[in-house]
Amino acid sequence: MLALMGINASIPARSTIYAMRIDRLYTRDALSTTSGASLAEAAAAMHRYRVGSLLVMRDDQPESPAVGIVTDRDLALYRLAAGDQATVGGAMTPVVATIKEEADTHEALETMRAHGVRRLVVTGAAGAILGVLSIDDVIDGLSADLASAAAVLKGEIRHDSAGLGAVRV
Repeated sequence: MLALMGINASIPARSTIYAMRIDRLYTRDALSTTSGASLAEAAAAMHRYRVGSLLVMRDDQPESPAVGIVTDRDLALYRLAAGDQATVGGAMTPVVATIKEEADTHEALETMRAHGVRRLVVTGAAGAILGVLSIDDVIDGLSADLASAAAVLKGEIRHDSAGLGAVRV
């Protein structure tokens, strides 16, 4: 219980606070490459499909679970350091942080923070890869919700400033 200016109010549990689910936000059909692919091939795929990351699969088992993720930033930095003959396997981040599709944005942001990453692999109930959630996806979703809230507030301000008084429902 919280006592505030003589009023007793209970703080709602975390589960009752609204949090956007990530199933509205993540990119489905994540693209992949293999660890033996060249950085140039990976960069060309990212450019062609306008994505910032590729899941990395084993060369000998491309249908197996992802062994890493490579981002546009990884490609740029590793190529500068290692040269033209470098492969995706050397540039990738070998640990793939995952999150379940039914998770909310709060859980996603906490997972990103805990792992020090900007992208999470979204998995289904059986562990199958469904897509990728990026920090940009989360920001876009939260921005859309904030814009909707702002539109409601603007409408109330216009209504009040027009002298129309309280609206009864």
